[in-house]
Amino acid sequence: MQSDLDPRPNPGLVTRPETDWDAIAAWTDAKYMRFDVRPVGRRITPASTMFSVEIGEMTMTHFSYGTQVALGDFDQEAGNILVLTTLRGWTRHAIGRDSSAELTTGQTYVADCSRTDYRLDADIDHLQLNLTVPHRLLADLALRWWGRVPDDSLWSRGCVVGGPGSPWLSLLRYATRTAAVAPDQVSTGQIGRNLQEMIAAQLIADWAQRAGVDLDRGPAVAAPAYVRTAVHYIDENVQNLPTVTEIAAAAGVSARSLSGAFTRYLGTSVRSYLIEQRMQGVYRELRTSAASVTTSANNWGYVNLGVFAGAYRKRFGESPSETLSRARH
Repeated sequence: MQSDLDPRPNPGLVTRPETDWDAIAAWTDAKYMRFDVRPVGRRITPASTMFSVEIGEMTMTHFSYGTQVALGDFDQEAGNILVLTTLRGWTRHAIGRDSSAELTTGQTYVADCSRTDYRLDADIDHLQLNLTVPHRLLADLALRWWGRVPDDSLWSRGCVVGGPGSPWLSLLRYATRTAAVAPDQVSTGQIGRNLQEMIAAQLIADWAQRAGVDLDRGPAVAAPAYVRTAVHYIDENVQNLPTVTEIAAAAGVSARSLSGAFTRYLGTSVRSYLIEQRMQGVYRELRTSAASVTTSANNWGYVNLGVFAGAYRKRFGESPSETLSRARH
């Protein structure tokens, strides 16, 4: 398994393991995102091996800490999804407080760190092949291929995907071998763009299947580029409460054209999509216990707490305080 999934051009080259925690943190901040790491057990000095290669907008890493660790508090603002394949040892992955999975060789776990409270434990012998995937990349692919952006019923679910003998593992094997022999083409060339599309498509399809999300529910015709631009603009500016006119201007079309396209391709209005993203933002904050109900509601543009609470209960089937209470306990 280790030799089959190795993107290094010279895997037999012996390099000195990194033992400085600050140097390792600087590398992982750049390749993944900021997060907290804590050594576990008697051995607290790392012996880390680190290698990375870009696949289009994705980052593939071949990595180990060389000691037992516990990771948490991943930076949600980075907007990244982690796809972690265990090559050696064991890893334990958790979303929130109720969902966890222990993985061994050949298994892959996917977690959207921009939408969840993700934690990872790894034993002293662990070795990982990881992918850092921007959330917007998968959202854009879903919009182009399936005509809709999945909601947090997908993004908030951490899932085990692939496994020995799976198409996903075969795709990783192809990706690592291609990266090992043609890293420059994989990073910036057409090969890399095609490989990125293949990885993203297989990942979101496997993830949706394991999470029980039907990607085919909705329009069969892929949305045009200006709809995707509008969706990206809303996602990035939702807390600023943009108007339909402002969103349409950012997409380069009239408000009327954009409204018609949202109805045709996404099955919803621009305003409804904007409201949904605001609700999802409050929901994510409450699930991470980051703030009070009032603060979270205000953060996402809600002033009348009574109206907000009623809309929230209708959307999620529970009150905002119940969501916060579950997160804290």
